[in-house]
Amino acid sequence: MTDLKFEDSLARLEQIVSELEAGNLPLEDSLKVFEEGVALARRCAKYLEDAEQRIEILTKDESGALGAKPFSADPEGEA
Repeated sequence: MTDLKFEDSLARLEQIVSELEAGNLPLEDSLKVFEEGVALARRCAKYLEDAEQRIEILTKDESGALGAKPFSADPEGEA
């Protein structure tokens, strides 16, 4: 599971949710699939966290020149 891309992880997670919502799995299988889903959800969250750290926002400075600044999820950090 460590070599799955974000999109593949998300697709599998959606499949797991559908399987669990259908309610057709025996309890033991449901638990195994649920555990896999939790691991995938954590993996997707990590992907998104890493992506957020890499994002830079282009901004204009006082002279109108474009520059880059690190992404901040904190609205107070915006200028």
